[in-house]
Amino acid sequence: MAIGLGKPGIEGLSEAVGVLREWQSDGSPMQLHPGDLGWFWRFGAEATAAAIRTWSRDGQILAVGLLDGPELLRLTMAPEARRDEELAQQLVDDMTHPERVVLPEGKVYVEAPTYALVPDLLVENGWKIDEPWTPLRRDLAEPVQDPGVRIEVIGPERAHVRTAVQRASFGGSTFTDGRWHAMAAGLPYADARCLVAYDDRGIAVAAVTVWSAGVGKPGLIEPMGVHREHRGHGYGKAITVAAAAALQELGSSSAIVSTPSSNTGAVATYKAAGFHERPEMRDRYRDA
Repeated sequence: MAIGLGKPGIEGLSEAVGVLREWQSDGSPMQLHPGDLGWFWRFGAEATAAAIRTWSRDGQILAVGLLDGPELLRLTMAPEARRDEELAQQLVDDMTHPERVVLPEGKVYVEAPTYALVPDLLVENGWKIDEPWTPLRRDLAEPVQDPGVRIEVIGPERAHVRTAVQRASFGGSTFTDGRWHAMAAGLPYADARCLVAYDDRGIAVAAVTVWSAGVGKPGLIEPMGVHREHRGHGYGKAITVAAAAALQELGSSSAIVSTPSSNTGAVATYKAAGFHERPEMRDRYRDA
């Protein structure tokens, strides 16, 4: 049967999250995670549904894409479909033609697993290779050490603390209390936690959100940030260790995260927290 491109709508979000959970494994390079949809959910369920694309054959979803902004499609496939030539060609065709409402005209980017056919096929079609990202992983089979600072698990009544640290950690952040509540109402947040670290004066200095994909599967850190006025004191390492501990409690087999390779400070922080670098990844892009 032919491969069909779909937009799941709000009613189809559960299925999209479900297949992404199923596809996660420690044996695979980093790929689109249900937590990525969970973090996007801060814009609301309707916006999240509008940003998702699925590709199916005979009623089975083979690929899921998230438009993480209008110019970036983050894409992954079912394990058995990673080297499926028909699927890869259909994906490239749909991403190349703006009238199919996947990517617009102009400069656009595609993040796809390095083990799949799609990245190479895009290059064959004239796309270029972008700057590298570094994925990192920490195995959670062994106990996680104490982070050395006070950690609070954030609930609805303390959302303002979490959002304030986010805005102080990332210039231009629009993470409001309302967006935290929208995120927390999303399907993936049932297996997620927001944590805030405090210094010895009781000041909130760092924050993180972690996303489980289920027991025995990799859990995602997205995002982690340290308040701009409290950097250089080890709080990034501390909140990352706390994140690993939270994922371990949720039953995750490992903790994973990805950051631009040029952000050497972030790479060093994750390594200090027990994470190990994995092979770099590079998006593909098409010039305007």
